Amino acid sequence: MVRDLINTPANLLGPSELADAASRVALSGGASVQRIAGDALVERYPVLAAVGAGSTRAPVVVRIDWRGSTARDDSPLIALCGKGVVFDTGGYDLKPSAAMLRMKKDMGGAAQVLGVMRLVMELDLPVRLAVWVGCAENSISGAAMRPSDVLRSRHGLSIEVGNTDAEGRLLLCDLLAEASAAAPAMLIDYATLTGAARVALGPDLPALFCNDDTLASRFIAAANAVHDPVWRLPLWPGYASWLDSGVADLNSVASKPMAGAIVAALFLQRFVDAAVPWAHIDVYAWNDGARPGRPEGGEAQAMRAALQLIAECANAPLAERNAAVT
Repeated sequence: MVRDLINTPANLLGPSELADAASRVALSGGASVQRIAGDALVERYPVLAAVGAGSTRAPVVVRIDWRGSTARDDSPLIALCGKGVVFDTGGYDLKPSAAMLRMKKDMGGAAQVLGVMRLVMELDLPVRLAVWVGCAENSISGAAMRPSDVLRSRHGLSIEVGNTDAEGRLLLCDLLAEASAAAPAMLIDYATLTGAARVALGPDLPALFCNDDTLASRFIAAANAVHDPVWRLPLWPGYASWLDSGVADLNSVASKPMAGAIVAALFLQRFVDAAVPWAHIDVYAWNDGARPGRPEGGEAQAMRAALQLIAECANAPLAERNAAVT
């Protein structure tokens, strides 16, 4: 499912179609679904709305709630957020044509969140899920956001748009703020966020950022247990000042051309309550060539790792759950 979603051409999978797919997966597992668009989206997720304002295909947020059949009111609440940019032109900071060839995969984070959600529901893990899928297209028009625009976020922070091609962090910040306010036991986001993560770690190794050492250790152990690797990079506080702005609370990009994946994660961290254990997964979501078990094209990365982690959080051994499903 994840691979098929990522591989679908952008003309066939716009924001509305991605939202439809999210709704279908949620409803198939008995979840409740809220679809936010139009004026309600602008009010509730103003920065996300700005990301999608340049496209004739309007942005949509899908908000999903689910609980396992044996989950109680005090069962762990797991929050998931996914970046669903169905196509990324770069906006006014236009990508070169060669860099656009794979931009249908820029909704890979959303696809993988749906994959995690589907697995948790099918295994009926004793947890509560709260899921946010942000669906938008980063395009160019007279309505598109511009470099140097200042946006007011849901969190209340003002953001100077330093580069319209750094749209993923803008799309996610409102979702993370709302998810964080729900005080989950853990908050995980997936995003095809930075080329810098790929330069550092290559295509096969997702970058993991955590504000909680215990969560990071558990995530890495879960990833190793199911052979679905991640590699932790630091939320290095010494780089936080690189996001300073003279006209807003922060800029969306750094003042220096280094540590791009770390700086993007530091930006996202500003919208997460420090008391909420948070993991940010910067993924490639693609196989450049075919290998055994890894066909060329869209790929799910760190999805089985998250499932293992959530099962452990719920004290639900996956082997027993898998046997029950089989």
